[in-house]
Amino acid sequence: MNSISANLNIMIKASEKASKILIRDFGELEKLQVSKKGPKDFVTNSDIKVEKIIIEELKKARPNFSVISEENGIKKDKDQSNTWIIDPIDGTVNFLHGIPHFAISIALQNNNEIISGLTFDPIKNELFYAEKDNGAFFNNQRIRVSKRNNINDCLFALGKSENRFDFTFRRTGCAALDMAYVAAGRLDGYFQKKLNIWDIAAGVILVKEAGGIINDISLSKIQDLKVIASSPNINSKLIEKIGNF
Repeated sequence: MNSISANLNIMIKASEKASKILIRDFGELEKLQVSKKGPKDFVTNSDIKVEKIIIEELKKARPNFSVISEENGIKKDKDQSNTWIIDPIDGTVNFLHGIPHFAISIALQNNNEIISGLTFDPIKNELFYAEKDNGAFFNNQRIRVSKRNNINDCLFALGKSENRFDFTFRRTGCAALDMAYVAAGRLDGYFQKKLNIWDIAAGVILVKEAGGIINDISLSKIQDLKVIASSPNINSKLIEKIGNF
């Protein structure tokens, strides 16, 4: 593995430990307890167990860091300048339907900046990670955003939208992996509204460190965020096409 910080190493170990529960539960979906947080917003006992393991592992190593997580919200601690941002299962609906496209996502925010992040797909054993000024990596190999510059040759991902677009796109149901795929050059861009900070925090640094562009995001907010992520070659063309989407 390339040289990584102690904090990123802690994050990787936490995600790997938690992933064992996730893989086991994915094989026993009929036994899961599921409840609804809101319309089309589900939480499983897997979300809760995985988040608990991740927080325990992170807190064991950095007991004073604050935490923002999907299931527990904001938990401030003695060190409020450093905050772990955790999504235990991004793509819960996919997970519930037996679709193997979901991920664990963890980021570290220092003051108002994401300084490290990872997205781990436990089913495919694909780990995407990045640190500020140290590049982005996929399973220890350096990754960079796509170089395609003709929008008709590009593939984009998006979430919910009422608009129709005249380019090729997919809705995958997992924002964390969409952004990781932009960083890896698999996708040329991703755009979505009404996101939570835990959906995209790791993706922000992944895309930036892979040479991509992220629109301005206020990290002082944790909900109702809008993101546009793409390669530099296609960014202005994508924005022109999607408008305010």
